[in-house]
Amino acid sequence: MLGLERDADETAIKAAYRKKVKSAHPDTGGDPDEFGRITTSYDLLKDPVRRKVYDDTGYDPQLADVADLKGLVVLESLINDMILDEREPGSFDPVAALRRKLTDDVLKSRFNILELERHRGRIRQHVDRLGRRPEKDVLGSMLRARTQSISEAIKAAEAQIDAIERAYSMLEGYSYELMPLERPEDNDVSEEEDSAEDDAFSEATIGPPKAAE
Repeated sequence: MLGLERDADETAIKAAYRKKVKSAHPDTGGDPDEFGRITTSYDLLKDPVRRKVYDDTGYDPQLADVADLKGLVVLESLINDMILDEREPGSFDPVAALRRKLTDDVLKSRFNILELERHRGRIRQHVDRLGRRPEKDVLGSMLRARTQSISEAIKAAEAQIDAIERAYSMLEGYSYELMPLERPEDNDVSEEEDSAEDDAFSEATIGPPKAAE
């Protein structure tokens, strides 16, 4: 919007904003929508924290959808796995690996929810079966508090699933180019060595050739 380089400093940002805003200001006949976008861009770039997040992710932390920001946090936690993988780039598909990891995390979270719901149901049954209770129902209060804690844990797990699914959607459209598989003729093996290996393999699998009658 401001025509700036990525590494523009504060002075360059201010100069570009003042130049743009002169012609875009509604009081001088400019487009209000364009003026708003220019002002938003300036506000983002002069805030070092917002600018850092935008440079790293392409999202403005103050204007982006909260669900998108949560998805970014999930992806950020997996990026190190991609970077630290010692396999040769091109020999494996890191994008597919990210998708598999996200899918596994969703399944684990859903299983965790099922377990939490099972425990909550058991606690509620205990509460319902308590007979006469003293004036201060300490046991009932503890059980109900535990039920509330489990309910909050279920909500947190459901929110985590939403974040993981949003992160997965952010990977849509990505592909990764793998190195072509090495062809047999590319190997540095002579024809004589190939023939010897073939003879050895044949002898090991079907036995030595029969003598001529």
